[in-house]
Amino acid sequence: MGMKNSEDRTHADLLSEALKAIRKDRRMRPSEVARALGMPLRSYEHFEAGRGRITYDRLARFAEATNSDPVALLAAIPLQSPEFALRCADNKLMTILTIALSELNEELGDDIMYIESGTLIGAFTRVAKELVEHVRKRDTFAEAWLQEKSTKVKGASAITHIDWRRRSAVGKS
Repeated sequence: MGMKNSEDRTHADLLSEALKAIRKDRRMRPSEVARALGMPLRSYEHFEAGRGRITYDRLARFAEATNSDPVALLAAIPLQSPEFALRCADNKLMTILTIALSELNEELGDDIMYIESGTLIGAFTRVAKELVEHVRKRDTFAEAWLQEKSTKVKGASAITHIDWRRRSAVGKS
């Protein structure tokens, strides 16, 4: 019993960190989120602290109020990464993945069980590598373009590096 309570507390702490990080990133006060969720402020504070009742419905309502990804909030637990929920808040990566898997489920039905593990590993590994390559190329292209073009603006020095990502860490307030 103690192990389960400890594990539940860890999960609640991870979700709490994710909820706080997203709310702060959205520059929202707890009272604003509470109002959007139709909850008293104290109930919302308990929810955000991981002490209130955590349900998928509440997480989905929080995600709607903060324009974030409810599925990424859930994924933060097995990934042990509240930062993941924040990183997916804008692009809705986990919701998109879930929709794609839902379509696969609809298309294949029971035949989904015939996809071999090796095939799944290979497919998802390829997709992950392609996404990494896409982001790296985008950064390289933009930096090269800016470096070349910035010389055309009077008084501008050549730009040698820009961090294109909006956030570099969770917890910045």
